[in-house]
Amino acid sequence: MQTTIRGTASFIGLGLHSSAPARLVLRPAPAGHGIRFRRTDLSGPEAVIPARWDRVVPSALCTRIASPGGASVATVEHLMAALAGTGVHNALAEIDGPEVPALDGSAAPFVRGILAAGIRRLEAPLAAIRVLAPVEVREGEAFARLDPAPGFEIDFRIDFQDRAIGRQEKRLDLANGAFLRELAASRTFCRRIDIEAMRAQGLARGGSLANAVVVDGDRVLNPGGLRHPDEPVRHKMLDALGDLALAGAPIVARYTGHRAGHALTARLLAALFADPALHATAVCDASLGERLPGLCLQPGDLAPAA
Repeated sequence: MQTTIRGTASFIGLGLHSSAPARLVLRPAPAGHGIRFRRTDLSGPEAVIPARWDRVVPSALCTRIASPGGASVATVEHLMAALAGTGVHNALAEIDGPEVPALDGSAAPFVRGILAAGIRRLEAPLAAIRVLAPVEVREGEAFARLDPAPGFEIDFRIDFQDRAIGRQEKRLDLANGAFLRELAASRTFCRRIDIEAMRAQGLARGGSLANAVVVDGDRVLNPGGLRHPDEPVRHKMLDALGDLALAGAPIVARYTGHRAGHALTARLLAALFADPALHATAVCDASLGERLPGLCLQPGDLAPAA
């Protein structure tokens, strides 16, 4: 069945890229509502932005969605991953600024807020999007791909010159609370050498060691180190889940990412929905529901933040 949150959940912080202060409040929503953002600092229908793949607009190093009138919300991927990973299908995210607060750079604070608010089942069946045939997009050596699968899996590979990251690969079946245990606490990361260039482009202005992992060659600059030895690839998987949640319904497929980022995953969803032969919508039965993210949710499922 479809779900929503039982109460409200509030989050306050700075935007990772804009450094703009923001307050975000998640509220319950009825069946069929989906996930929508509402800019409370703006007025009119343009202030409401559905969290959908066809509302994604180009943005460096994050996922940004916008209304036709130009109202936008940036860096939605961690919140979307938290909602998808906890199995929340309907919610209204009210925000008073242009960027979702970064919090600690992971999805864990959002997950904790969602679980504290509670999750309520609605009297409406849940539909899922089943991938029927492979679909892939490429950019140089990077690619993102969806293949038919019985549930939802992510297979991700990264390769960085910095020895603190290097080559990492991980594959996960995201059923039965795996997102909470394996991915939710993994933070965004960057190379120290790239920070000056990012800030010159107006990016990462709100970034710090409190909300991002920073590596310099073979060193991790954060005093507490990594939360997992392979935290960077886990965070890339978290991002992919959040970006795929913009499909508007759970996806039944295996996602493979090789050096992929937000833009490639957005292109992948656009390619999937451009061809009706590649996908079908089916109402979830109990068997399929058990293979999707968001089941067996307990507060202890969430890995503790280091």
